[in-house]
Amino acid sequence: MEQSWKRAKAIFATVLGPPLAWLLLFFLIPLAIVWVYSFGTNVGLTEIAFTGTFSNYARAIEPLYVGIFLKSVGVAGLTTLLCLIVGFPVALAITFAPDRLKAWLILLVMLPFWTNLLIRTYALIAVLRTEGYVNLSLGWLWTHASGLMTMVGLSPLTRFEPLELLHNNFAVVFGLVYVHLPFMVLPLYSALDRLDRSLLEASLDLGAGHVRTMLMVVVPLALPGIASGILITFIPALGAYLTPDLLGGPDSQMIANIIERQFKRANDWPFGAALSFLLMYMTFIAIALQAMLAKRKTEAGS
Repeated sequence: MEQSWKRAKAIFATVLGPPLAWLLLFFLIPLAIVWVYSFGTNVGLTEIAFTGTFSNYARAIEPLYVGIFLKSVGVAGLTTLLCLIVGFPVALAITFAPDRLKAWLILLVMLPFWTNLLIRTYALIAVLRTEGYVNLSLGWLWTHASGLMTMVGLSPLTRFEPLELLHNNFAVVFGLVYVHLPFMVLPLYSALDRLDRSLLEASLDLGAGHVRTMLMVVVPLALPGIASGILITFIPALGAYLTPDLLGGPDSQMIANIIERQFKRANDWPFGAALSFLLMYMTFIAIALQAMLAKRKTEAGS
C-alpha cells in the first residue's frame, strides 16, 4: 500500500511538474521582476536602479492618479451593475428554457468568446460612429416620420443630427458591458440552474406572486452566483485597456491606459510598475472581501 502511494506521488509530480514550471518561469518570475521595478528609479534612458524607494507609490497616490483610480472603479462598478441588471433575466430565461434550447442559448452567450476582442471592438465602432448603423437607422426613422407628418398636414421635423455615441464615457461603458456580459451570465446561470424548483412552486402556492417569489426566494438562493459574477466581471472591467483606448475620448481613459503610457510613451517603468501593483492590490482586496463574505455566510448557514 505504501509502495503504491509513493508511486502515485511520483505520477502526480510528473503530471504537475511541467505546468508548475511554466507558471513559475512565465508568470511568477516576470511578475516578481515587475514588482522589483516598482521600487526602482530611472537613471538613464534604458537603465533602472533598484534603490528600494517608495517614491513611485507615493507619486501613485497623488490626487491626479487617485482620481483616475476612483473613476476606473466607478466605471467598472457601473459596468458590473448593468451586466447584473441585463444578465440576470438572461440567465433566468436560459434556466427555465426547454432542455432542447438550453444548449443553443448557452452557445449564443459564449459565441463572443470565439471572436477576437479587437475585432469585436472595431465592430462596435462601426455601430456607434457618426455614420454608423445606429445613426443611419435613427436618420431613416426621422426622415420617414417627417414624411408622414407632412402627409397629414403637420409641420415636419427638423433635420436629424447624428448622435455623438463614440469617444465618450457612454461608449466606454457600453463597450465594457458588451464585452463582459458573458462573464456575468454564466455564473448566474450556473447558480440558478441548481435551484430547487419545488421551492418556487411552494412560494407560489402559498400566495406569493411572481415578483415576491423572485425577490424572496430566487435572489437569495442565487447569491453565490451573483457574488461570483460580480467579482468575475468587476476585476477585468477595472483593468480594461483596449475598450477605453478605442472607444473612449481624452476624458474616458482608465487606469490601465495610464499604465500603458508609462511603459511605452513616458518610458517610466518604475512608476508604471507601481501603478500596476496598486491595481493588483485592489484586485486582491476585492477577492479577499468576497471570500470573507462567502465564509461568513457559510458560518451563518451552519
